[in-house]
Amino acid sequence: MGGPFPSELDIEKEGLPGYQMSQKGREFGTVTGRKRRCGWLDVAALRRSIQINGVTGLCITKLDVLDGLSELKICTGYLLDGKSVDLLPMGADDVAACEPVLETLPGWSGSTVGANTMEALPAAARAYLARIEELCDVPIDIVSTGPERGETVVHRHPLG
Repeated sequence: MGGPFPSELDIEKEGLPGYQMSQKGREFGTVTGRKRRCGWLDVAALRRSIQINGVTGLCITKLDVLDGLSELKICTGYLLDGKSVDLLPMGADDVAACEPVLETLPGWSGSTVGANTMEALPAAARAYLARIEELCDVPIDIVSTGPERGETVVHRHPLG
C-alpha cells in the first residue's frame, strides 16, 4: 500500500463497492497489472486541492463505475484526535490518523454509460453530482460516463 487514504475501500471482496469500482473501472496498472486502490470521493481532500490550485471547475470521471450501487458515500470531512476537520490535513501522519466522516446518498440502478447530457443521467446520479458541487462550492464542468470520447457530458465548457 502507498500512503494514507482515509476513504479507502476493500477492493478484494466481491460484492462490495470497492470491488465493483476496481473491476468496472479497470483499476489495474497497465504495465504491472497491480491493483489500484479505490475509495469513496473524498471531498475534504478535494477541497484542499481546490484551495491550493485555484480550481474553477471540476471534471468528474468514471461516473459509470457507480452504476448499480444501492447507496453511495461521500467523505465530507474527518475526525482527527476527536475534533471535526473539513479539510485534508497537511501532514501525512495527521492524514493517517483521520477517520472519515461519510455522508450516504442513494445510488441508482439505471446506466449512465454513454450519457452525454445531464438530463440523460438517472435522477440520483444528478443529485450526487449536485451534492458534490454544493460541498465543494465549485461547478462541475464535465462528467465522463464511459471510456469513449463521446461518453461525456459537457455541462459547462471549461474554456468559457
